[in-house]
Amino acid sequence: MSAATYLTLAVESAAEFKDKGSRFIAFAYPIKCAEEVKALVEALRQNHHKARHWCYAYRLGTDGLQFRANDDGEPSGSAGRPILGQIDSAGLTDVLVVVVRYFGGTLLGVPGLIHAYKTATAAALQQAEIIEKNIEKSVWLRCEYPHLNDAIRIAKQHQAIIIRQELQLDCRLHIRIPLASYEAAVNAWQQTRVIELLADEAIIEMQ
Repeated sequence: MSAATYLTLAVESAAEFKDKGSRFIAFAYPIKCAEEVKALVEALRQNHHKARHWCYAYRLGTDGLQFRANDDGEPSGSAGRPILGQIDSAGLTDVLVVVVRYFGGTLLGVPGLIHAYKTATAAALQQAEIIEKNIEKSVWLRCEYPHLNDAIRIAKQHQAIIIRQELQLDCRLHIRIPLASYEAAVNAWQQTRVIELLADEAIIEMQ
């Protein structure tokens, strides 16, 4: 993996770990924003309504700065943090893991809980298909209609994706460019002298 890419999950996966009668079922999901987390956790609460705990952790963004670990009633640091630790050990981002616990009647203690949540999460991530994605930057371009084809041609040459077009008095294009191709694409647009770079947005993730 290079600095221009990141690792995440292709699709969701699941795995189970048992210890002293308790079941720990880990569900791993690719996500794009924190708003998705509540719905996914709530769906598991509904589907596994007889479980005792629904602990989770996620990490988001190519800088890895957006994250959360939730113990959901387990002793502090015994569930969410071990889950997050496994996400980080795998080098993943844009990932949520929820571990559903069915209590088996025997207390495991904090060390036992840490081991169980860690093991269940690791198993779910090992089952998952991990993919490498491009980090992208987003720009707006403006040009006159006669130069629209040139703007699009340069975008395609640099594996950029046009995500929005506004064709009114002039042409405005919202474009996502792989970070590795960003400087070359911007230089190519600017060298035409008829295509204007309107905005240079922060690094974002590929959809």
